Amino acid sequence: MKQLFSIGFLTLALMSVSAQQLKPVSYADGTQKLNGLVTSNAGKKLQGVLILPAWKGIDNEAKQAALDLEKAGYIAFIADIYGEGNVPTDNGAAAKIAGQYKQDYQAYQKRIALALEQLKKAGADKVAVIGYCFGGTGALEAARAQLPVAGVISIHGGLGKDASRPNGTLNTKILIEHPAEDQSVPQEMVNALIKEMNEGKADWQIYTYAYSKHTFTNPESKDYNPVMAKRAWQHTLMFLDEVLKR
Repeated sequence: MKQLFSIGFLTLALMSVSAQQLKPVSYADGTQKLNGLVTSNAGKKLQGVLILPAWKGIDNEAKQAALDLEKAGYIAFIADIYGEGNVPTDNGAAAKIAGQYKQDYQAYQKRIALALEQLKKAGADKVAVIGYCFGGTGALEAARAQLPVAGVISIHGGLGKDASRPNGTLNTKILIEHPAEDQSVPQEMVNALIKEMNEGKADWQIYTYAYSKHTFTNPESKDYNPVMAKRAWQHTLMFLDEVLKR
């Protein structure tokens, strides 16, 4: 019993430390309040990484990524895309609101730009964007909008866009981390993205992870593949080092 108490106390202590390391940041899009999180090294002159969370909003995967990026020497800011009062509680609600932003991509791009402003205010100099799932779509939208970022990483992201949208110039470096068995992203969609990146004269690369389904990097997902998730994170750090520190 004493051992169980000690383990429980240690777990709570670790959770408390993690919570303290990410600071809430309130900002707004017009009258819509937004609630982001920034790492504790905010205010220092460092390179920055904007994290775009998956379709249910800010989650543990995004928070852990922020903490790990802080350890790697970056200021990290987790964007709030949906806004206060709009956080979905189940997959159905998440699919609906994420779908709205995929259709109204300019609204999505604006929310990303507002989050980038907060990252800059936190002291970040040169910045990059990483995104998970729906956030991976957002990372590509940051590139399509030609936002002032050195690179973007789409991690098991939705790779498609409306076929009626023309392909344009893509000035930033792009990394796609794609699970080989992602049933939500057919090969035709991957091919269309490659065509878009080539036509946009982008500096791009794709890593494909074997035996991996959609949310393969998320420890809380049934799709979690620890070996491939570790490799993907190393690829993330390698890319960020190239675009931000060299």
